[in-house]
Amino acid sequence: MELLQVADAVAREKNIDRDIVLVAMEEAIQKAGRSKYGYDHDIRAIIDRKSGQIELKRYREVVETIEDEAKQLTLKEAQRIKPDAQVGEFLIDSLPPLDFGRIAAQTAKQVIVQKVRDAERERQFTEFKDRVGEMINGIVKRSEYGNTTIDLGRAEALLRRDESLPRENLKVGDRVRAYIYDVRQEVRGPQIFVSRARPEFMAKLFTQEVPEIYDGVIEIKAVARDPGSRAKIAVWSRDNGIDPVGACVGMRGSRVQAVVGELQGEKIDIVPWSEDFATFVVNALAPAEVAKVVLDEEKHRLDVVVPEEQLSLAIGRRGQNVRLASQLTGWDIDILTEAEESARRAEEFKKRSSLFMEALDVDDVIAHLLVAEGFINIEEISETPIPELATIEGFDEDVAGELQARANAWLEKLRVELETKRRELGIQDDLMTFEGLKAEHILKLAEQGVKNLDDLADLAGDELVEILGEDVINIRDANALIMKAREHWFTEETEEKAASNG
Repeated sequence: MELLQVADAVAREKNIDRDIVLVAMEEAIQKAGRSKYGYDHDIRAIIDRKSGQIELKRYREVVETIEDEAKQLTLKEAQRIKPDAQVGEFLIDSLPPLDFGRIAAQTAKQVIVQKVRDAERERQFTEFKDRVGEMINGIVKRSEYGNTTIDLGRAEALLRRDESLPRENLKVGDRVRAYIYDVRQEVRGPQIFVSRARPEFMAKLFTQEVPEIYDGVIEIKAVARDPGSRAKIAVWSRDNGIDPVGACVGMRGSRVQAVVGELQGEKIDIVPWSEDFATFVVNALAPAEVAKVVLDEEKHRLDVVVPEEQLSLAIGRRGQNVRLASQLTGWDIDILTEAEESARRAEEFKKRSSLFMEALDVDDVIAHLLVAEGFINIEEISETPIPELATIEGFDEDVAGELQARANAWLEKLRVELETKRRELGIQDDLMTFEGLKAEHILKLAEQGVKNLDDLADLAGDELVEILGEDVINIRDANALIMKAREHWFTEETEEKAASNG
């Protein structure tokens, strides 16, 4: 009974199942038994779950041909002991109770401790794996090389240096709050990773400080942080009668100051979110005043025009304001003065006009009219219905038809040239038919040795941007395109697995 009491006490203390402790004890006794009778023997220990009685038994298998003398015996030998013995049966011999020596006891203790530790780690993993995304409170246990171990009571969490606030000096014994961003099994056991630098941590702090967010009346739409320095948070109210910014700021700034205090003085801009994206961008760039926003949906890029005197404020110190606004909106943002924007528009106007004059063999007047109507490339002219082209001032159906015929002829000539270059460069069909790349982009890639879909899939995002140019594709779209090119790898892998299992 004393053994059962010990098992109960350990199970309660470590918060693990009692049976796990008893199994660990059985394994420890087995190990001690093997050290006494020989490690080659199949010795098993059984602890009665009601009485605590220990039984030590040796198992030997009945076989036709012996391969292991310690664990097997022939049918003839077995029938001397048990007349009705059959091949495949086990003969079980009871062994006398163990008199634990010092070494055997130490070995048994190590086995039990290890098993209990493993069970404790498994419990920790089971308990915390579903808590990713939660806020935790703990006490700093130790700090080594900038990495801080936090005691959570029944587990420990790791706050790595790159997930800590810059210049924050946590000392042993300090109470600290953090955000669980990952829980995973590692060689040394389950690891709970927490952060104080991630945007989600700040969102959780606001949820704790602002009851309207906790209740779901106000929603946090996006968060962008430069940890320890500055942050922007976009909020929206489901109730038109509640100002989301005012609710987050609180009476005399009490709510936002509580968050600022936890984040070691990080400055926070609370931005009203808007369904109108241009309005949201203007809000995100506060405190700078914005004159105009131009969206390029294809490139996921924004051109924001500001007065000359607002330029430095819009960009912010070391580009911080525009960088945070870009993170908040999820778009790349270019800040331009009104003069720069005018010059850029003039350059684009000139570039498009030149393209139309050369490809369609028209004068500058017609080219300028096409650009003014919003046409960007020859494909658009080819695809626009003739009656619609004819509505352009100064055009009629004959002019529109002639322009479209010239556009089609130019595109056909381009297609023939592309086909010729394709054969010369050895471009594969899978790359030619891949969605997301234009013909001129494929040629550029082929000239750099990218001739099939696998070659494209092997590229890194920055390599693709370097080949095509930043004016054609940004790093986010490049990464997305490469991941799309890799999809067939995963499909093939799944099919191979299915075939091998089938």
